[in-house]
Amino acid sequence: MAIVHFPLKLVARRMVAPTVAHLSFVRDDGLPLDFIPGQFLQVHFPLADGTQARRSYSLATRHERPLEAGDAVEIAVSYVPGGAATALFEGMPLGGTVDGSGPFGRFCLLPNDANRRYLLIGTGTGITPYRAMLPQLAALMASRELEVVLLQGARTPEELLYGDEFRAFAEAHPGFRYIPCFSRTLPADGSPQAHADVRHGYVQNALAELAPDPPGDIAYLCGNPHMVDACFEALKAAGLPIPQIRREKYVSNK
Repeated sequence: MAIVHFPLKLVARRMVAPTVAHLSFVRDDGLPLDFIPGQFLQVHFPLADGTQARRSYSLATRHERPLEAGDAVEIAVSYVPGGAATALFEGMPLGGTVDGSGPFGRFCLLPNDANRRYLLIGTGTGITPYRAMLPQLAALMASRELEVVLLQGARTPEELLYGDEFRAFAEAHPGFRYIPCFSRTLPADGSPQAHADVRHGYVQNALAELAPDPPGDIAYLCGNPHMVDACFEALKAAGLPIPQIRREKYVSNK
């Protein structure tokens, strides 16, 4: 089946970290762009030499109903110095369009899951699928006995994407635990980001204290390939069967 391409119009832009932009698009052909949380879209554009490039971006939009025509979808884009996609998005005016396709991907919560706990682990823009999953997770926690732990990795507090949203969600949902892990700099004492579940180090180092449970846990890993591989090996060593470890690696493209 041929992949359908469509125009995506940029309707909003804001920086959520020093080098990460949160971009909102609407499908500009009058059709809806609905998706299952965890899926991604692709953006297609020509390089300077005329060859066609494409980049994949997980959809970050929180929605509790199917998206309709005119509803915006959101992505997080890392700006890389000298990057072709960076130049494309930095130079795109509001109202500008780019060629899109999708949604694609199966990095989603599965309807037949009967686990007792989800371990959601992400670094960088690999955290965006979990933002989109929040309404779905709220409904699941309300409908059955389920705990969710979100381990988010960042180098510094300034680079923690959507941390305020995840913290607010955790405060509103007792079954949801949010653990931000900072590899370089911890939040200052007394700052809004400083709380008991903050950890110093990499997300893979925080796994052991969660005592991964093979009969009860399903893990999702998204982001830096080295992190994904390290967590995958640690979870396997803890006894989790491979089908209970779902992965999506983010390779940095310029």
